[in-house]
Amino acid sequence: MDDNKKLQKEFQRKIKPFQPKVQYMKNGFKAFVVGGIICTLGQGISNVYLRIFDLTESTAVSPTIATLILIAALLTGFGWFDRLGQFAGAGAIVPVTGFANAITSAALEHRSEGLVLGIGANMFRIAGAVIAFGVVSAYLVGLTRLLVQTLIT
Repeated sequence: MDDNKKLQKEFQRKIKPFQPKVQYMKNGFKAFVVGGIICTLGQGISNVYLRIFDLTESTAVSPTIATLILIAALLTGFGWFDRLGQFAGAGAIVPVTGFANAITSAALEHRSEGLVLGIGANMFRIAGAVIAFGVVSAYLVGLTRLLVQTLIT
């Protein structure tokens, strides 16, 4: 085992000059700008729902998120979201758009296998854990809130 670690360290030392340098500042700036643009777009969509459809701030949240999911799914379908992700890195994976991209790309990848066994079974393969975690977390937070309110009153 000790020889294996020595070989790994020697290999890492030899290939280091040939590896590209990571540009943390440049990548961070691109992620910040693109993520900010996505969030600004979301705020603009929310403002449209507030003014045109006369919704309140709390009721405008759901259609805003649904619109962002639709836009991300369309961009994924046209192949543009992948290019955006390659350019911006983590900035393109603002939670809602990244989640929509994960589900849509899995659905597109397995569409040839049919609606139920292809799209239906595989589109939540990647995102299923996120959905399960969200449901369980929401249940636990709601239960905790109910217990605290019951104890206080």
